[in-house]
Amino acid sequence: MNKQTISWISQILIAIIMGQTLFFKFTDAEETVELFKLLDLGALAYKAIGVLELIACILLLVRPTIVYGALLSLGLMSGAIFAHLTTIGFSGPNGSLGLLAILAWALSIVVLLIRRGEIPLIGPNFSKGGQS
Repeated sequence: MNKQTISWISQILIAIIMGQTLFFKFTDAEETVELFKLLDLGALAYKAIGVLELIACILLLVRPTIVYGALLSLGLMSGAIFAHLTTIGFSGPNGSLGLLAILAWALSIVVLLIRRGEIPLIGPNFSKGGQS
């Protein structure tokens, strides 16, 4: 399997992982309300995160913006992992969300490594020899 295929599979998986929670964030689902209550955050916070996740999903699936989507998803999933490590925990249903955040985080790194030459500002510093 070539690097481009691995990148696209990773991008699609990240979009699926983040995309599956959007319905809950945008409909004020009880699970989302309770989860963000644990973090002392309200509807504005989870809706803003939902918008950012939606943007990341779109960016990941549009060729010229893939690295922006990967960078955004890396940041969002870093925040999610931090919340699980410090407040939410990894047990029960919330734990599976934490594990999915770790998976999306790792896949974001895979995409960024494969497409490192496309990263704004620092990408040109990587040699073209390792790029596909």
